[in-house]
Amino acid sequence: MTPELFASGFMQYVVFLLSTTCHEAAHALAAKMGGDMTAFEGGQVTLNPLPHIKREPFGMVLMPLLGIFAGGGLIGWASAPYDPLWSIRHPKRAGLMSLAGPAANFTLAILAGLALHIGLATGSLSRGNLDGSMAEGIAAVLSTFFTLNLLLGVFNLLPFPPLDGYGALSLFTSEEGARKLVEWRFKFRGIAILGLVLGWRIVDTIYQPLLQFGINLIYPNR
Repeated sequence: MTPELFASGFMQYVVFLLSTTCHEAAHALAAKMGGDMTAFEGGQVTLNPLPHIKREPFGMVLMPLLGIFAGGGLIGWASAPYDPLWSIRHPKRAGLMSLAGPAANFTLAILAGLALHIGLATGSLSRGNLDGSMAEGIAAVLSTFFTLNLLLGVFNLLPFPPLDGYGALSLFTSEEGARKLVEWRFKFRGIAILGLVLGWRIVDTIYQPLLQFGINLIYPNR
């Protein structure tokens, strides 16, 4: 592995770690605001990655690093604990908790894209890889924040269990309908892998057009 590839892989991992931490911290904070203190008491209402890593060391450290440096691409996961009984009693609040994670990723993507657009427009940043100036490096980091968080937001918002988009469906139904959605999530958790597989098969059909739209906004004169 060349120094350039190592630097690029390390940068991708750091961006993944920070982005995933924000995602799970948003879940935990929304749950706390909704009355479920499970994640708060577990230390997940924080932007410090360590409590999140402690909960999911394989998903947040081992698998992402193996994927990046083995050439298979970045793959990882994380989670924030919550009380299932709370989610059944308050399915609408649980829906807001589900929505908070992708919302955090979209917020990071927008902020990164905005910073990149302003930096390029003013000439303080330049397009390039990690083999040149500091300006090129900062642009590369912001670009990675934009693309990765856009992907995380889109993927997690797909309406298939166990993804967050399924939980967010409760916000668009009656209280009783929302409660049934929560109950079904627990009842059929054994086939959750099917939701993940289906999500990975269709995510590009949504992500790629959004990515191109974002690139056109960031680089209007490219």
